[in-house]
Amino acid sequence: MSASALLPAVGVQVVFVDEAGVKQSGALEVLWRTGFEHVSPVRSFGSFRGQRSFQGSWWFATTGEHVGFESWVERDAVMLLDFDPDVVAVSSQPFCLRWADLPGARRHVPDYFARLADGSAVVIDVRPDELVGADDAEVFAATQRTCAAVGWGYRRVGVADAVLAANVRWLSGFRHCRCGNAPAGSELVRRAAAGPVPVADLAGCAGDRLAVLPVLYHLLWRGVLAADLTAAPLSGRTVVRAGRPG
Repeated sequence: MSASALLPAVGVQVVFVDEAGVKQSGALEVLWRTGFEHVSPVRSFGSFRGQRSFQGSWWFATTGEHVGFESWVERDAVMLLDFDPDVVAVSSQPFCLRWADLPGARRHVPDYFARLADGSAVVIDVRPDELVGADDAEVFAATQRTCAAVGWGYRRVGVADAVLAANVRWLSGFRHCRCGNAPAGSELVRRAAAGPVPVADLAGCAGDRLAVLPVLYHLLWRGVLAADLTAAPLSGRTVVRAGRPG
């Protein structure tokens, strides 16, 4: 079956588990307004002896909930969604799409559904480039067209940039609000607003460096302070500037 044969939305069925834990199904063209960012996973993660992938749950600071992942690549993808200020909620394994009316019926469970701050939605599949076969590419393309038909965005993401992932992973250790400190945070923001400044100098100007650094990293996680996280690993020489309003 060619990718062009897959219909965009008409006749596509969606199966999901609602917030009450009840399995629901119906036409996607009718159910697309469902808050899929709040549903339970439509399938459980497989587990078997000798399994090479790593499974777990990411504490999603944006919502205070846990979001599942089935590999390190998915873990980094969820982490970057948590770091993205435009993302307000994410669910894992949100639903199963079924193109049941077509010869050689197809089904697909995307990895994530993300709700954005403007109310729009993005469906996300996580698969490294080298693991995308012809059949996978066909299903991903069909999913993209189906999402577009109901006004959703679609992304297929692979392995995250190594430097960005390492830096955001470090900042994620300071994502909990307990790392915030209003007086120190206000001073950091005030000094950064005066112009770009290296991490070491900024922390030293706002108080005891060891006490201030967690606050600085927390503000970088929240985007209240900003830095280039793709150029090099975070260090005392990383230049920080004012970010978005806190």
